[in-house]
Amino acid sequence: MAGRKSTILVAFFILLIAMEAVIVSAAQGKGDGNGGSGKDNGNNNDQGQNNDQNNDKNKDKNKNNDKNKNNGKDKNKDKNKEKPPKKYDESSDYKKLSALPSGQERALCKAKTACYYKTLTCPAECSTRKPKKNKHKKGCFMDCSSKCEATCKYRKANCDGYGSLCYDPRFVGGDGVMFYFHGAKGGNFAIVSDDEFQINAHFIGTRPQGRTRDYTWVQALAVMFDSHTLDIAARRVSHWDDNVDTLIVKWNGELVSIPTDGEAEWRANGEDREVIVERTDDANSVRVTVSGLVEMDIRVRPIGEKENKVHNYQLPSDDAFAHLETQFKFKNLSDSVEGILGQTYRPGYVSTAKKGVAMPMMGGEDKYETRTLYSTTCKLCRFERPTAIVSSEGLIAQY
Repeated sequence: MAGRKSTILVAFFILLIAMEAVIVSAAQGKGDGNGGSGKDNGNNNDQGQNNDQNNDKNKDKNKNNDKNKNNGKDKNKDKNKEKPPKKYDESSDYKKLSALPSGQERALCKAKTACYYKTLTCPAECSTRKPKKNKHKKGCFMDCSSKCEATCKYRKANCDGYGSLCYDPRFVGGDGVMFYFHGAKGGNFAIVSDDEFQINAHFIGTRPQGRTRDYTWVQALAVMFDSHTLDIAARRVSHWDDNVDTLIVKWNGELVSIPTDGEAEWRANGEDREVIVERTDDANSVRVTVSGLVEMDIRVRPIGEKENKVHNYQLPSDDAFAHLETQFKFKNLSDSVEGILGQTYRPGYVSTAKKGVAMPMMGGEDKYETRTLYSTTCKLCRFERPTAIVSSEGLIAQY
């Protein structure tokens, strides 16, 4: 009996162990299945998550691309918005009023400055803007900019003033330093080259026997801006006469005539930039204005007999060597302006001309020489123009 009970207990114990094993096995199988399923689901979830992340990344990338595109557009828009208007010259933005009984001219300022709608009256000592005999009388200069003043000024080149170019080319720079520049007979050089315009000069000259360099003078200037060109030149003449006008003016290759009566001026508009050439004497003297860029007082003069002897130029008797004397007044130059004269207007510029000598020389022929009067290409030139469609025919004196 006792043996049977033991056998039954052992069998029951074995049965319990077997059942437990089945339950554990089932649980593990379920666990593996869930685990596998979980793993699969996990992988699928991870893959889905990765897909979502990739999709998000792609979306972000697309957003960034769109943002960059939009930023580019916005930058372009801002750039277009920030682009300053061309040619506007607030100093001369005024309406002429009737003169006072004393003959003093007046003007009503229209420029939106501190001078807006104020009336300027010429001083008694220079009652008119354009006196007939400008060589001996000052003219009235109306300035409607923030200066808001009417002052008396000579309307001719001051060869000792800032920005002057005279004689056997002698310059006075924007820094006030005087220097000479040899150039070369028949050569063309960039006087000023900036982002918005360039002024080239054509040199005439002669080299007497025994000389190692040319004597040179400026015979023509070309002011180039946008797609336009304004030329001012001295006509070659065998004998000089103060009463004979030797000035040549061309606009985009076409000769223009400057009136001698009335306002005695010629005007043109180039892409909203106004150009004015006005006589400042009966002959051979003009003031040239390209609004927003430059103002030039120019006169033509010869090499006289006395000057020829003093300097031993040994000029031929059948050529007066008519040339230009010019004083420039620049507006809105960039800090990177170049050119023989232009470089002297850069902030912090230090002249390389030797000090303490009678003729301080400035080099740079290789840096600023251009192929033609109308070429904007030189080693340091900055200005680029869309086209160059003008001609020098009838303008440049051949030597």
